Amino acid sequence: MITREIQLAAQIAGAPALDDFTVATTEVDGEVLVRTDQVGLAATYLELMRADCTIPVPAWQPGRRVGVAAIGTVIRSDSPELAVGDLVQSMTGWSEYSAGPAAQYIKLDPIADPGYYLGQGPTAYYGMADVAGVGEGDVVFVSGAAGGVGSLAGQIAKCLGAARVIGSAGSPAKVDYLVNELGYDAAFDYHDGSAADRLRELAPEGISVFFDVVGGEQYQAALQTARPGARFALCGSLSSQLGGAAERFPKPDHAAAQARGVELLPFSCYHTPDQIAAWREHFSTWLGEGRFVYPQTVVKGGIEDVPQAFLSLLQGAYRGNVSVRLS
Repeated sequence: MITREIQLAAQIAGAPALDDFTVATTEVDGEVLVRTDQVGLAATYLELMRADCTIPVPAWQPGRRVGVAAIGTVIRSDSPELAVGDLVQSMTGWSEYSAGPAAQYIKLDPIADPGYYLGQGPTAYYGMADVAGVGEGDVVFVSGAAGGVGSLAGQIAKCLGAARVIGSAGSPAKVDYLVNELGYDAAFDYHDGSAADRLRELAPEGISVFFDVVGGEQYQAALQTARPGARFALCGSLSSQLGGAAERFPKPDHAAAQARGVELLPFSCYHTPDQIAAWREHFSTWLGEGRFVYPQTVVKGGIEDVPQAFLSLLQGAYRGNVSVRLS
């Protein structure tokens, strides 16, 4: 089968641009052939496109297909495990078609919106439930709360019993979205004055949990307003994602944290089967109980439109989990 896919033209050094990607034609063949229906986007992908990638997995190379999570439909199968028409998830990336052994694909239950399967729920759940250990009475601050991870993390904290959940976002519209649609107790625009002052106003008793995907000033603000014994689940540092490797993932100030009795808990989520299963079990329950909203933006277009959608994601154009539904 001849297919079109998105490849990395060159590893990215600074701000990404469309010229960093190319649409290539290639042939795929294997035990199972799958038509890609929807591909996921995440800000983390940018790090994998850099020569000095700091994530402990191999960086993507020029001339190779990029992207990770995809949802598709089986159109040919020589395996008893998968039949034509089955909905499957894979890590085959940004391509119109993929092929390979049946074990490469996970059969999914058909649902009205398959985009649910492409969300960053495992990261949000693992970080909030297992790393931060959120429970009854916690006051939680989530930075970058309107993004794919943050929009889920705050809701997870509420479902786990947090007494108050506060989020930060980059526009008044996103602040309104957090409070009025996702159930955050309070939120603020991080462009609107000192983040530390806003946190003191919204959490005068101090925060006990910080779920951080931004870093920078918001990390410092959380440190200034943390209760003794607060847990900081450090997921990313989007505020410095265009700098050098040391700038993109600056080492947190352990001395300052120790002086305030704050526990720093940096983590990576590899979306292991156990992590995925835990997320799906709780997500299904909470959604069925009406306690959860799945925040997502679905962009429609061809495979050639995926790089622009990715750049728009990095520029903060979307809310929630972002995917491209291929036409």
